[in-house]
Amino acid sequence: MPRALVFDAYGTLFDVHSVQARCEVLWPGKGAQLSQLWRAKQLEYTWQRSLMGRYVPFSQVTGEALLYACEWLKLRIGEQDKQFLMNEYLKLALYPDVLPAMKKFESLQCAILTNGSPDMIEPLVAQSGLKFDAVLSVDEVKLYKPAPAVYELAVSKLKKPKEQIAFVSSNCWDALGAKSFGFTVYWINRAGAPVDRLGFQPDEIVKTLDEIGRSRRQVLPSSRLLRISQPRLATISPSGAMPSTRPARSTVTFAPARVQVRPPSTVLTR
Repeated sequence: MPRALVFDAYGTLFDVHSVQARCEVLWPGKGAQLSQLWRAKQLEYTWQRSLMGRYVPFSQVTGEALLYACEWLKLRIGEQDKQFLMNEYLKLALYPDVLPAMKKFESLQCAILTNGSPDMIEPLVAQSGLKFDAVLSVDEVKLYKPAPAVYELAVSKLKKPKEQIAFVSSNCWDALGAKSFGFTVYWINRAGAPVDRLGFQPDEIVKTLDEIGRSRRQVLPSSRLLRISQPRLATISPSGAMPSTRPARSTVTFAPARVQVRPPSTVLTR
């Protein structure tokens, strides 16, 4: 049984797309599109900078992602409008399920582990009214998730072995990064998306935070998943559109256990 819960912040506790209303004020009809592209580029920059060994604080990454998104969408943005939107990240809305759920976890040690730099995450948590035993930022290790050193930060700061820590995220790539590290993982799958094909499964998939610990397991234990051969192959169109997939015959091998294996089209989607 976990003795500590560690939460991702952006997209898990705080709705990053609550900035959409402010985007709409500046560019009517473009708010949703700008919000989506801004977030996508923000994450992309964190991964690229970690791989290149070129860390900068999340506040800089977020500002640069905003400028890129505006240029791509041909939206003129000055310094005043940029600061106007960046300030929205200091007061993002909580998801409706957060406050009721956090009351249930009061007996556990609770912390945030986030990509957010201190200048962004500390004001955000302060204005939210949420209370945590620790708010941990990747800024301390100068790497972004899902680098293992980020998750190790929770072990060292909470002074608990990884086996006693459960990690909660609505970002599947983050949840699986934590699972790879060795945490028990709850994936908050609000959108009903499939699990990313990264070789791991969350310990539990739920739709809301308050389902943690009481929902039925929706995936096989990852210890039984040994190998996937000939996975679905990704292709990228010349126009640079999002990757599409084409089916390939796949074989799934499990450790000895009485498990009924479904056809390849349905294996590992939950």
